[in-house]
Amino acid sequence: MKLVLLSGGSGKRLWPLSNDARSKQFLKVLEGTSSKHESMVQRVWRQLSSVGLQESAVIATSSSQVDMIHSQLGFDVPLVIEPSRRDTFPAIALSASFLFSVEQVDLDETVIVLPVDPFVEERFFNRVKDLGSTLKESGADLALIGVQPTFPSSKYGYIVPEKGKFKTGYQFVRHFIEKPDEEKAQRLIDQGANWNCGVFAFKLGYLLSILENKGLPIMYDKLKSQYNELPKISFDYEVVEKAKQIAVISYDGYWKDLGTWNTLTEEMASEQIGKGVVCDNSANTHLINELDIPVTVLGISNAVIAVSPDGILVTDKASSPKVKELLGDINQRPMFEERRWGWYRVLDHVTFDDGREVLTKRIGVSAGKNLSYQKHSYRNEVWTIIKGEGEFAFNDEIRPIKAGDVLHIEIGDLHGIKAITDLEFIEVQTGTNLVEEDIVRVFMTWEEVVENCKIPEDIK
Repeated sequence: MKLVLLSGGSGKRLWPLSNDARSKQFLKVLEGTSSKHESMVQRVWRQLSSVGLQESAVIATSSSQVDMIHSQLGFDVPLVIEPSRRDTFPAIALSASFLFSVEQVDLDETVIVLPVDPFVEERFFNRVKDLGSTLKESGADLALIGVQPTFPSSKYGYIVPEKGKFKTGYQFVRHFIEKPDEEKAQRLIDQGANWNCGVFAFKLGYLLSILENKGLPIMYDKLKSQYNELPKISFDYEVVEKAKQIAVISYDGYWKDLGTWNTLTEEMASEQIGKGVVCDNSANTHLINELDIPVTVLGISNAVIAVSPDGILVTDKASSPKVKELLGDINQRPMFEERRWGWYRVLDHVTFDDGREVLTKRIGVSAGKNLSYQKHSYRNEVWTIIKGEGEFAFNDEIRPIKAGDVLHIEIGDLHGIKAITDLEFIEVQTGTNLVEEDIVRVFMTWEEVVENCKIPEDIK
C-alpha cells in the first residue's frame, strides 16, 4: 500500500496568514504535543506515524512549498515535485509514474490518494487501510471513503450509494452530488449518502493504463518533462466520473475540512495567538497576530482578526468563507515564508520613479543551517547581523561573523552564510528586478562551501 498526500492550494482562503508559499496546511494554529502549536500537515504526518503509514507515504506538491515542507517535516520526507500547477489529475499521474519507475512499486499495489490536511481522529487512517481489501473484494476500479454526515451541509460533496447493495462493509456508488442546498442535502442523507472527503484508492496499474491510453508516458522523467502539456483538470472529472465501477466504505468518526476561518477557529489551540488583548465583551472572537505590534479587540463578537506581514483581515465568522473571492486575482509577493534553513519576513518594499527598487527583509537562520552559496545578477545587498554568530563565505573565503557586523554584497559576488547559533540579520536589497528567481546557486551544503573556500591568513 502506498499513500499520496496532495499538498496544494493558492493560499487565499485563509489570507492573510496563508499565501502562495504558505497554504492553509502550514499554519501553526492547532494544539500539538508538548504545549506547542502545530500545523495541519504536521498533525497528519504525526498521525500517519502513529498508525504505521508514514513510511508508505509520499507528498505531491509544487516547488513553492518544498522549503515549507522541509521546515515543518524534515528533509527525509519523499516528495513528488510538480514543475507547475496543473490540478489534481496531473499531480496524481506524476505521483503514480514516480511510484512505478522510481520506487519500483508493483502494478498490483494499492495507491491511496488523500489531502494532506484532513482534521480527523487517528482511527480515520485505520479506515484508510481498509481501502486495499475493498478494492480486492469489490473488483471496482476505485474505492472511496465516505464520511457519515452529522448535519445537512451545503459545503461538501455527497456520495450516493446504490440501494440495497451492501457487501462485506462496502457499497457501490450510484452517483455524486456536488454541494447541494441544505434541503437537498437532508434528502441525500436520508437516502444513505455520505460526505465526499476526497480520499480514493486504485491499483497502480489502473492509472498507468489510463495514461498509456492517452498516449502519455508512464516513466517519471519523461512525464515530468511533458508535464505542462497535461490537461489542467481535476482527478474527479478525468478519472472518477469515467470509472466503470466505484466502491465506497463509510467512516463514522470525526472529520472536518478546515478550509475557512470559521471552521479553522473551531479547532484552534486558543482564542488568541500572538501579541494583543481580546476583551471579555468580545465573545467567540479569535485573534491571530504574527506581528510584533499589539492588537486590541474591544466589543467585537463572532469575529476573526488575523494579522500578518501579508495584510490584516477583520471579518465576522459567517462571512469569512468569502475571503478568497474578495481577493480575486490579487497577486502579491509573499511577505513571510518558512524555508529549509529558517524564515524571512519582508519589512518594506518600495519602487522609485526611475525603476529602482529597495526591498528590506528580516531573516532568521536556525543554528546549524545555512543559506546556499550563491550570486545575483540584478541586485546589491547589505546584511546587518543583529543576533547570533556564524560563518560568512564571500568570494571563496570564509570568515566568522557576529551581531553588529555589516556585510556588503555586490552584483556577481559569491556569498553564503551558516548559523552557529540562531542567527538573524536585516537584508537590504537594491536593484531593478528584485525577485526570488534572481539566484544562481553554486553550492547547497556548507560541506561543499568549506571544501571549495579558504580561511584568510589574518584570521587563522
